[in-house]
Amino acid sequence: MEKFVKINFLGAAGVVTGSKFLIETSEQNILIDCGMFQGLKELRELNWEDLPIDVSSIDVVLLTHGHLDHVGYLPRLLQQGFKGKIKGTAPTLAIAEIILRDSAKIHEEEADKANKEKFSKHNPALPFYTIKDAENTLKQFEIVPEDKWIQLSEHISCRFQYNGHIIGSTFIDIDINGKRFVFSGDIGRSNDYLLHKPKKPEWADFLFIESTYGNKLHPKDNIEDVLTNIVLETLDKKGNLIIPSFAVERLQTLMYILWKLYQQHRIPNIPIFVDSPMGNNVLDVFKRFPKWHKLSIQDYNAMCNHVNIIQSYKETWETIDNKRSKIIIAGSGMVTGGRVLTYLQQLIDEPTTTVLLVGYQAEGTRGRQLLEGAHEIRFFGKYYPVKATIKSIESLSAHGDQQDLLDWVSNIKNIPEHVYLIHGEPTALDAFRVKLKAVYNWNATIPKLTDVEKVVI
Repeated sequence: MEKFVKINFLGAAGVVTGSKFLIETSEQNILIDCGMFQGLKELRELNWEDLPIDVSSIDVVLLTHGHLDHVGYLPRLLQQGFKGKIKGTAPTLAIAEIILRDSAKIHEEEADKANKEKFSKHNPALPFYTIKDAENTLKQFEIVPEDKWIQLSEHISCRFQYNGHIIGSTFIDIDINGKRFVFSGDIGRSNDYLLHKPKKPEWADFLFIESTYGNKLHPKDNIEDVLTNIVLETLDKKGNLIIPSFAVERLQTLMYILWKLYQQHRIPNIPIFVDSPMGNNVLDVFKRFPKWHKLSIQDYNAMCNHVNIIQSYKETWETIDNKRSKIIIAGSGMVTGGRVLTYLQQLIDEPTTTVLLVGYQAEGTRGRQLLEGAHEIRFFGKYYPVKATIKSIESLSAHGDQQDLLDWVSNIKNIPEHVYLIHGEPTALDAFRVKLKAVYNWNATIPKLTDVEKVVI
């Protein structure tokens, strides 16, 4: 008798964010990742809708890594009836804990602010989830070892393998009745400053592969030269360099490169302020899990001692009031919220300010607007004129580019029965589909949000 598996594409299908894939089998229902949608308003509004499935029937959640668009929906999953375990590597769960606590705090603060200042159409405005919801979610976390097969049920097992991107990040193999389902998660780069090379899958009957940069090669810029020039220009203008940064990985990479440039006497000892409570916590994860990255403890300590880590909102304002030229690295990476908005509110209308964008800017984010030359941006309910110089370094992305993605699948010995392209905007997905056909003669499909596919195993 034929056995079927049902695949539900609940996020990151036709779009980059909101990663959620449900595999329904006769033995187990497995959710791979459980992220929030970010970017366009129509996507963000989907976060408020219950999932179009029976959440209480999900047995287990497997996490590829700890980013918000892969874990940020977990507390809502619990609210909708999920009672199973949430499995991931130790650093992934450590990052997920930081991100969920931080996210819940922001949701609570934003709801309070909206209620006080009455700028929400909802009365009262409610947080997406609370700190208590986040804490309840953490109780269901369960650490899994790297590289070992774990039995989920009689005929289903899974394995988590290192894939760079951020600390703790993995791709996940799931073996169902002898058929191999491979979920790439987000694939890192082969020459990352802080992380080792991604491992590669060797067999995939059903391959789910991210395509964020499926249509691009990262520029071959010498990042250190570019950053050196931007810092020296900032000093020359007697201005400030503001770098909106993701708290996980990007912030630590920037700290490392700036420290290295100072060590090499390429930039002077310009004050560097790191204003990201979440980023500080992630630094601690690097200290706790040295095997997951390349930094020695000596370099780690020297790098941390080289920057000023801001501990309070009071210090944020002291930094803004400090008239010296400085570098400010603050969350968030796509300028969607976080401490960076306070700096931009005060400094984006100054021609001496430079804003440096250092990673993927999703459609609908303020970062994308700045990248595309917006003359004003809106936050805290007001418009602010953009007089600062806007620059970007794409080559600092933690995602592999098209060549990295092609290289990542190069060890697969078989021809997959199905290849699903996920995690990408339509142009990137289609370009990567064409490229996979040209290079490997694989036929790939591009699922849409809420698609359900039934496959024989």
